[in-house]
Amino acid sequence: MTDQPSERDVRRAVVDRYGARARAALEAAGAATVDAACCAPAPAGPVKLAFVDLGVGAACDPNDPDCDAIEGGAVRYGTANYDPAADLAGLPASVTGASLGCGNPIAIAELAVGERVLDLGSGGGIDCFLAAQRVGEHGSVWGLDMTPDMIALARHNAEQLSAQQVGMANVRFRLGEIEDIPFAEAAFDVVMSNCVINLSTDKPRVFREAFRVLAPGGRLRVSDMVWTRAPAAETRADLEQWAGCVAGALLLDDYLAAIRAAGFVDVDARYEPSERGLVSAAVFARRPA
Repeated sequence: MTDQPSERDVRRAVVDRYGARARAALEAAGAATVDAACCAPAPAGPVKLAFVDLGVGAACDPNDPDCDAIEGGAVRYGTANYDPAADLAGLPASVTGASLGCGNPIAIAELAVGERVLDLGSGGGIDCFLAAQRVGEHGSVWGLDMTPDMIALARHNAEQLSAQQVGMANVRFRLGEIEDIPFAEAAFDVVMSNCVINLSTDKPRVFREAFRVLAPGGRLRVSDMVWTRAPAAETRADLEQWAGCVAGALLLDDYLAAIRAAGFVDVDARYEPSERGLVSAAVFARRPA
């Protein structure tokens, strides 16, 4: 029987992988790493944003055989999931270059003006910034991430965008774990996530926490990697594939069952099939009113 990596090892691998991506984006933007445990002061002068290609904008490299093609075309990662004109225009490379998702939860969130939004595993902040544009100045958006360097990057990006665009002052980022969300019950109208829950070693707890912080009638909208058939035991044991959003992905039926067990209703998933069985799914659920 193949040994599974420990929770501690998975956490370390995830923080190391995405911390490195965040530091690369910060360095490319000419920004110093800041203390993620507190709100960093605004820079004394304007920071020039460097537009640089950071490589594949994805948690899982599509050139990796474990990121298999789906029928009708390759799985889309990073900024390939967004509309260049409607979504990406005006966003600097320190935002788009750190886009590591496997979908676009904004496209399925049906956000309305004034809503309160939480993004689980917010990374460099791209989905938070797009959400802020939709909920407006009377709404609010929080990004939660366990990687200090990602929080530093997201706060840097927020400072730059708030100086350039109306409606970005309502975005804030907090260091924390998605298994223990540091917000009060019923604090949000929408909880979203993009290719992050698969990285958790306790996904049922993540869904219970999402349910807790959603207001009655609130919506869960997730893009995530799931399996439509069981992967090999060797895949499950591979720490690099855990950090790459492959080994930790659940079977789709188990994923949806965990959401229902947390108390959600109207649970559904949409995806394009893959010959290998690893797919990016758009997941829908609602906390009962």
